[in-house]
Amino acid sequence: MERTKILVTGGAGYIGSHAVVELYEAGFQPIIIDNFSNSEDSSLRGIEEILGVRVPAHRVDCTDAEALRAVFAEEGNLRGVIHFAAYKAVGESLQKPLEYYQNNVGSLLTLLQVMREFGVEALVFSSSCTVYGVPDALPVTELTPTKKANSPYGATKQMCEDILRDVAAAPGASMRTILLRYFNPIGAHPSAKIGELPLGVPQNLIPFVTQTAAGIREKLTIYGDTYDTPDGTNIRDYVHVVDLAKAHVVAVQRLLDGQGELVETYNVGTGRGNSVLEVVQAFERATGQKLNYTIGPPRPGDVPAIYADVTKATQELGFQTTSTLEEALASAWKWQLSLSN
Repeated sequence: MERTKILVTGGAGYIGSHAVVELYEAGFQPIIIDNFSNSEDSSLRGIEEILGVRVPAHRVDCTDAEALRAVFAEEGNLRGVIHFAAYKAVGESLQKPLEYYQNNVGSLLTLLQVMREFGVEALVFSSSCTVYGVPDALPVTELTPTKKANSPYGATKQMCEDILRDVAAAPGASMRTILLRYFNPIGAHPSAKIGELPLGVPQNLIPFVTQTAAGIREKLTIYGDTYDTPDGTNIRDYVHVVDLAKAHVVAVQRLLDGQGELVETYNVGTGRGNSVLEVVQAFERATGQKLNYTIGPPRPGDVPAIYADVTKATQELGFQTTSTLEEALASAWKWQLSLSN
C-alpha cells in the first residue's frame, strides 16, 4: 500500500529525526529536507539503522524558494508538512537577532508560498513555550496570554504563529494548521542511534549534563540559584523527545482527517515542572554518575519558571506523554555513551 507522503523540514535535526522515525513507524512516508547548518549526516544513518530503510533526504534551505519547489515537484503528491527548520538557541538569538528573524520567519513565508503553489494544505508548526514570555500564573494553558518574548527566538515563534493565523483568516482559506508549543525536549531514541547532537558548546541543559558526566566538559554551570522557585533554580517542563515526536504523528493524522478548526494550538509537555537541581539529582539517580556542577549568574532571556497544562492535548488530540524524567535522562546518557564508542 502506498504511504502518505509528509515533508519534514529540519528532518535531520534533533526533534525532526525522531519525528521521521515515528512517522514511518506509523505508516507514513516522511521526506526530509535540511540544510545541515545545525545537524549532521550521521542522523540520517541513525534513522536508516532504526528503520531498516533509507528515508528520502534533500539538502535544501527552506528560505530558497526554487530549491523548495524542486523538492515538491520531484517528490509529488505531498499531503502535509511538519516545519521544524529553525534556529533554536535563546542565548544565541540575543546575539544574532537579524539572522534569527531572517531564517525563522523567512523560511516559513517561503514554505507557505510553495505549499500554496502545490496545493499542500496541512501543516504542523514547531512552536515553543517561549511565546508565553514570563507567565503570570502556572501552569500555562493554550489560553494563557502571550507576552513580549524574552528573546528574538521567542519573538520569531510568536510572529510565525501570527502569520499562520492570518493565513487561516483570509477569505476562502483552506489550509489546516496545528501549532505545537513544545516545552523542553530531552532524551534520545531507545536504540541510541539518534539523539541531541549539539555542534560546539551545548546551548541546552541536558547535553551539557551528559558531556560533563562523560568528562568532555569540566563542570556544569547552573545559571542562577536566586529565582523565585523552591530551590532558586529555573523550572522547566522536560518532555521525552520520543513522546514529543509521537505528538506530531497524532497532529498530522488529525489534519489529514479534516478534524477541528483551521488553526489549532496545543501545549506538548508532561504537565510537571522540574528545577535544574532536580534534573541534576534525577540524572545522578538514573545513571549512577556524579555531576561536577557550580552555580553561575543568571542568563539573560531565561524565564524563571514555566510548565504546561496539557489538558487540551489529552482531551482533543488524545495525546499524553508516557516517559518519566529518569527514563528520558537515562536515554540521554545511553546516547552520550554511544557517541564515545
